[in-house]
Amino acid sequence: MPATAALKTAPQFETEPQPKEAPQLRAARQPTRLFHARMLVTRVEEWCVEAGTPEEARALLASGAGHRCTPGDSVQVEFESLLED
Repeated sequence: MPATAALKTAPQFETEPQPKEAPQLRAARQPTRLFHARMLVTRVEEWCVEAGTPEEARALLASGAGHRCTPGDSVQVEFESLLED
């Protein structure tokens, strides 16, 4: 088969606009379910602490002192488990 024959597109058909169905005449849609899961999320956040020296600041931050300055970005998300009723 010549290469040009393979490049032909399907014939285009003109279609007439279909009337919109009334909402009550639409087929009943299968209801979807909402699922919940436990996700393990690793975030990179910026924290602030008042200290006199960089060493003191490192020690305070390592002990959990200070507060979050920005919410940060998720750097890894891992599925842990699906929560089922």
